[in-house]
Amino acid sequence: MNYKGSCHCGRISFEVEGQIDGALACNCSICQRKGSLLWFVPQEKFHLLTPENAASTYTFNKHVIKRRFCPDCGMQPYSEGTDPKGNAMTAINIRCLEGVDLATIPVQNHDGRSA
Repeated sequence: MNYKGSCHCGRISFEVEGQIDGALACNCSICQRKGSLLWFVPQEKFHLLTPENAASTYTFNKHVIKRRFCPDCGMQPYSEGTDPKGNAMTAINIRCLEGVDLATIPVQNHDGRSA
């Protein structure tokens, strides 16, 4: 399935391909505050529709995850990193996707605060 997503103001927009079988809610210091629900996809399934430089980047802690956010509206629609096997992955904030009924998505809690 193909999904379209964006930040609130539309400066960052993208398409992503895949099946949302669930989302991850993390309690690390940033995810807890943002309330993101994350869906992880291989990087090649994610396609920016706007220039890459439309998004700013924030990293913290180990500086391995590039949290991409809009400098205008502040939304963080996606992040970039690698999975434990070294594969390039994109974490999509499913709250930024069009037409997704969040009530139907099973959510797994992750203790990122202890990681």
